[in-house]
Amino acid sequence: QVQLVESGGGLVQAGGSLRLSCTASGRSFSGYTMAWFRQAPGRAREFVVTISSRIGMTPSYADSVRGRFTISRDNTKNTVYLQMNGLKPEDTAVYYCAACAGLCWRSGAGYDVWGQGTQVTVSS
Repeated sequence: QVQLVESGGGLVQAGGSLRLSCTASGRSFSGYTMAWFRQAPGRAREFVVTISSRIGMTPSYADSVRGRFTISRDNTKNTVYLQMNGLKPEDTAVYYCAACAGLCWRSGAGYDVWGQGTQVTVSS
């Protein structure tokens, strides 16, 4: 199966930027829908953004991040990125990438493979 490893999290001041990376191993993820989710301690998992396996398909963003975050994928590197600009304290969470091979839902249903998560902390 596809295995996902995330990196790029850290501590940043409000208004700053980070770029998260998620690299797949085991097999190519070129045919997978990829997504980012996030979860703060004691809080429910939250959908962030999804990007289709089809080139040119417009990514779908959560309202809370639209205009600030950008997802992209490089299938030659088996890597998906999340560029986060204009970070806010409420963006603080563990960020997870996930892969979906069939029907994919914002709840997380259909996503069969998840990364280990990377911590993003935004200070005021």
